[in-house]
Amino acid sequence: MILWQMLRFAVGGLAANKVRSALTMLGVLIGVASVILLLAVGNGSSVAVKESITSLGTNSLTVSSGSSFGGSRTAAGTKKLTVADAKALASDADTAAIKSVAPVVTASGTALYGDISYSPGSIVGTYPAYFETANQKVGHGDYFTADDVLNSRKVAVLGATTAKQLFDTADPVGKRITVGGTPFTVVGVLQAKGGTGFTDPDDVVIAPLPTVQNAFTGFGSVNQILVQATSAETTAAAQSEITRVLLGTHAIADPSKADFRISNQASLLTARESTTRTFTVLLGAVAAISLLVGGIGITNIMLVTVTERTREIGIRKALGAPRGVILGQFLTESTLLSVLGAGLGVVVGIAGSHFSVVGIKPVVIPESVLGAFGIAVAIGLFFGSYPANRAASLRPIDALRHE
Repeated sequence: MILWQMLRFAVGGLAANKVRSALTMLGVLIGVASVILLLAVGNGSSVAVKESITSLGTNSLTVSSGSSFGGSRTAAGTKKLTVADAKALASDADTAAIKSVAPVVTASGTALYGDISYSPGSIVGTYPAYFETANQKVGHGDYFTADDVLNSRKVAVLGATTAKQLFDTADPVGKRITVGGTPFTVVGVLQAKGGTGFTDPDDVVIAPLPTVQNAFTGFGSVNQILVQATSAETTAAAQSEITRVLLGTHAIADPSKADFRISNQASLLTARESTTRTFTVLLGAVAAISLLVGGIGITNIMLVTVTERTREIGIRKALGAPRGVILGQFLTESTLLSVLGAGLGVVVGIAGSHFSVVGIKPVVIPESVLGAFGIAVAIGLFFGSYPANRAASLRPIDALRHE
């Protein structure tokens, strides 16, 4: 019965100051919603990165210039990756774990079709093996062939986004576009992969390597070499074979002085997950500050409430109300403020996670919902305890004299 009475008095006290109570709950609401939504953004970023990396295939390896041991070597001592390195990997008789090899160069430029101009995210020059290694599947039309590469034909495969921007709903296959002043005939359109955060894997033009080199990059080094192992289980063996061959082509005797690095999907995924985990923690820490601000707001409001109701407290104590009842009433009020604010914050946070934030689809972490709600309630109790204790400690005679 006492608990019910305290709850009834608490509700009455909050209802008597609706605007003040609403503003206090708003502070808690913002804090809880921020924690849920920002952690969801961090988790969504992690999921997007994982999907992006695993979409390349578990048996894909990427070779790029630069040392794996303490950073890049000096420019004078570094040999860039070349098409010759890729050919060495593909032709070596002892590379049983390597299934296919695709050198890659990237460039940028503007694509034109009729009076439509569009700048794709990247222009990629490579070999046909790239499509399988990078898990790029053609949805319409066909890939370009090894014969297209040998003859430097000006043909291209478009990503779904690029095709949409240039052709809208029209069929691009067989049409001619101009990229950076060079005409290309579209032979295929890739299946859409979907955006994964800040980059769009569908915003691309892929053409034969020598054609892109001739038009954009020159016949020097390549940006990367993509290698496909025969299976996920042979990626370690393929990595060892790549290291052996490239140490030979680069005339390096000491493996610790290698001027290239090899990344497999597992190591890349671990590194990216570690980065996004740190990002999520930082977002959560920033959002937690909002909860703290909400708690301070509860303290301020409850102190004002205690001051305004000093005479009421004095009358109740003079009529025999024990200290515990006064303490419980004001603790109940502060807890109600935090519970209602936290509940609304949960609703807002979950609702907000249904919308993309800076290109990322938030993924709500159930533990963050429970944690944010529980912490908000605990904050209400903690920050409400001082005003409640102050109210309960008032002497009846002093409270009755208060103006």
